[in-house]
Amino acid sequence: MHPVVISGSGLWVAPEVIGNEELVLAFNAYARRFNEENAAAIAAGTLAAVPESSADFIEKASGIKRRHVIDKAGVLDPQRMRPKFAPRPDDALSLQAEIGVAAAREALASAGRSAADIDLVICAASNMQRPYPAMAVEIQGALGAGGYAFDMNVACSSATFGLEQAINAVKTGSARAALVISPEICSAHLAWQDRDCHFIFGDVCTALLVERADTAVSDECWEVLGTRLATSFSNNIRNNGGFLSRCEDRAPDERDLLFRQEGRKVFKEVCPMAAEHIAGHLQSLDLQPAGVRRFWLHQANLAMNQLIGKRLLGHEASADEAPVILDEFANTASAGSIIAFHRHRNDLATGDVGVICSFGAGYSIGSLVVRKAA
Repeated sequence: MHPVVISGSGLWVAPEVIGNEELVLAFNAYARRFNEENAAAIAAGTLAAVPESSADFIEKASGIKRRHVIDKAGVLDPQRMRPKFAPRPDDALSLQAEIGVAAAREALASAGRSAADIDLVICAASNMQRPYPAMAVEIQGALGAGGYAFDMNVACSSATFGLEQAINAVKTGSARAALVISPEICSAHLAWQDRDCHFIFGDVCTALLVERADTAVSDECWEVLGTRLATSFSNNIRNNGGFLSRCEDRAPDERDLLFRQEGRKVFKEVCPMAAEHIAGHLQSLDLQPAGVRRFWLHQANLAMNQLIGKRLLGHEASADEAPVILDEFANTASAGSIIAFHRHRNDLATGDVGVICSFGAGYSIGSLVVRKAA
């Protein structure tokens, strides 16, 4: 078995930003219009009124202050409330592939590698823009990488689950170096008309390069000490949109065909699961939470991360112990913990240990324990 390192990291950030105030302005215009148009049904009790939102509500509920999106105008149009993307012909690079290539090239440059050095590409994200051909294969072709490529979806744990597959492939010798790319266009599967979740998601793409430690040329490498994955079925985070929907004669805007969750149940069930998962993973490596220099946690909700940090450390984790990028990026599904790693790793010293952990629908939890190499 070959020792494995993470040797490169890349981040593509969506070009437009929506702050809470302007998001609320658009949402409340939609809510008032909906309530006026449906006043009779609301008065009769056959339809619920849409309550208005506020910036204070959003920040208290989530810790989110703004989010990056690919298309701002469509989201903020009270009569549309979803991004607007132009269709592309089959011979043009797909949207997810485009942002995946951008993040991958940054990861390659930071690792001192070229696409020719890569023989595995995994596109790991919560949603793919089409069933086939695989987004990973399109990205592989656009980069000029060799070997093989495939897509995988484990919702908000996709990146960490993809990383374990890449690490195992390099460890066993079936790949020399691998890219794990997470193009998360979350604005496209968010119900922007739902007050309980209209603020949650943003768009981004991350990429990490995994390779053998003995052949890495990067100035910065992170030795992979171990990976651990776990799943347990739950309906509390769900999206029913899929290829069978048209056969069920469903309208494309039916509520259950987009992201939805039972937030309180998720909070109550996932926080202890994630804390126990991380503690157990560390124990299996003869490590303790107190010996971890930094936790790069999934960025879904500030209160969730605070509770997980407290369960692990016995006190509320500081921004240094568990950095937060949620306020700027919002929830970016599987990319969140990778953004935290990308943005908050350079100050660690040789020998410092860190944990990358994501958790979400499934339920699913994936963790990597890494150590900064010399």
